Amino acid sequence: MSTAFWGPAVAGRELHGQELHSHDEPLGELEVVHTFDDGPMPTGVTVSAAGRIFVNYPKWGDDVPATVVELREGHPVPYPSIEVNTPSGDDDPTAFVSVQSVVVDPADRLWVLDTGSPLFQPTKRGGPKLLRVDLDTDQVVQTIVFEPDVALPSTYLNDVRFDLGRGEAGMAFITDSADSGPNGIIVVDLATGDAWRRLHDHPSTKALPTQEFVPIVEGRVFMERPADGAPKPVTMGADGIAISADGARLWYCALATRRWHSVSVDALCDRSVDDEAVGSTVIDEGDRGGGADGLQTDSAGILYATNYEHNAVVRRLPSGELQTVAHDPRLLWPDTMSVAADGHLYVTANQLHRQAKYQGGDDLRVYPYYLFRVAIGAGAISQDSPTG
Repeated sequence: MSTAFWGPAVAGRELHGQELHSHDEPLGELEVVHTFDDGPMPTGVTVSAAGRIFVNYPKWGDDVPATVVELREGHPVPYPSIEVNTPSGDDDPTAFVSVQSVVVDPADRLWVLDTGSPLFQPTKRGGPKLLRVDLDTDQVVQTIVFEPDVALPSTYLNDVRFDLGRGEAGMAFITDSADSGPNGIIVVDLATGDAWRRLHDHPSTKALPTQEFVPIVEGRVFMERPADGAPKPVTMGADGIAISADGARLWYCALATRRWHSVSVDALCDRSVDDEAVGSTVIDEGDRGGGADGLQTDSAGILYATNYEHNAVVRRLPSGELQTVAHDPRLLWPDTMSVAADGHLYVTANQLHRQAKYQGGDDLRVYPYYLFRVAIGAGAISQDSPTG
């Protein structure tokens, strides 16, 4: 299926005493769900219980007529309306400014994570926010604007996960992947809108220095390569995020590392627990076998990670075993994943590493970008619905 809305545009290791084994062959074959044959590059994707597919396009330099769309009969349609996708400024609390992630929660509600940061510019209050859209009415019904001590001027809100069994209406967990400021996890009480930072600039949320990690993508060191300056390392921190099926642990990873970590969700949510105590619950969960952008979890308790170094998606079984889910040369920078009720894992591939900022000022991206899916034999996690 092709787009029409847009105009033309240009492995084994020891882990906690367990041996990890990687399989020689992928577990499944990718199915093309949608090709993006023109327009901006997508990052996030999410699929509702009824099979509705939503995609977002952050404002990183491409012409973005709408930062959130629904794919309808093969066409991206501004969602929930073009008006909501037309902000009056970068601090407009009533509209989408620049969306990095869209996620349907276990109660089948669409949440939109707005960075408020086009071109990674400093944020202003009203821009960084979390919004809930009612999929029955296609209306924004809740907006949580983050205060400047939570969404810092340097903050880049990257991805979000939910546990609806906590508190009156559930909790949200958001990664701050800032490349020029503190990283961390933002915790949000969905009933009150209160939000607070956890693991603020904790080592587990930071990109690794170049002497510890050198990412290789398409056979070339992945670095920022300006047109008129010296190359420099990619420094984006906490990016991918996934909550365990039982809600006990929150898994996360920085963009520039092959490692992932987990932390106690109880500790994150208990505001009487100080930051040092929260940090003491962090576990280094080992090597994923490659750099990852996105993480996900399914109803069987299996963790998934994209692998941008190897054009792949991998998964970690509860036993600790690593398996390759899919490997394909078209998986050029697998970005965001969504586990759907139809038993498939959906994933975007957007050639992020071919952008001009990483290629000496030359934009080397080539259409199409892809939305794929692969059968995994499990659905999305299902937690208690909110009582409020």
